[in-house]
Amino acid sequence: MLSYISCDMSFRDFVSDIFLQGFAGRDIGTREIIWTLFITFILSLYIFFAYRAVTRKTFYSKNFNMSLCAVALITAGIILTIQSSLVVSLGMVGALSIVRFRTAIKEPMDLAFMFWSISIGIMCGAGMTEIAVLTSLALTVFIMVLEFMPMGKVSLILVINAECSDEVDDEIEGVLKSHTKHYKIKSRNISGGRMDAVYEIRSLDEKGLARGISGIKGVTSCSVMSHDGEVAY
Repeated sequence: MLSYISCDMSFRDFVSDIFLQGFAGRDIGTREIIWTLFITFILSLYIFFAYRAVTRKTFYSKNFNMSLCAVALITAGIILTIQSSLVVSLGMVGALSIVRFRTAIKEPMDLAFMFWSISIGIMCGAGMTEIAVLTSLALTVFIMVLEFMPMGKVSLILVINAECSDEVDDEIEGVLKSHTKHYKIKSRNISGGRMDAVYEIRSLDEKGLARGISGIKGVTSCSVMSHDGEVAY
């Protein structure tokens, strides 16, 4: 009985030692900290210029781009701190769990760059700079290949202001059939004998279409606009 208890206690001590050794903190020198933050800074600058070159939003957000660099450095600092002590890492997880981010990211590419920045901080903080560099290069090639890949033609929006009559409608339909591959009425508003119609069209000759619609008697104005929505195939 005594030998069984002794063996059982030895097994528990053995498991406890393995657990503590696996999660034991390590001493991180100043040189390693500076080198890690420097590599993270260089890669975050790379993300900064990559986001500036790739994004095609109407209004370029420099503050968001700067936040990508800051997030990478902050994440690297957190990973370095977690490696120093198991107790500190548990406390930091509890502290970060109460943080709530309420800023909505509307552009899918912004979300991808944000996750890219966080991943770079984690990799550099964990000492895996080679993986961080290779991942950044692979993502750049991947984005550039998809960026220059030919896509379908984007649909256009045709806005017409004209008299509300069957003759005008028939002439507009005739011009649309001759100058577009596909058209679809999106809205029609009639007020005071006037009509405002909005069409979604796919045309190879936008100038000819606009001239044809404008030449119809009873049409006051005609506008052809593009939009940044989904591509129509």
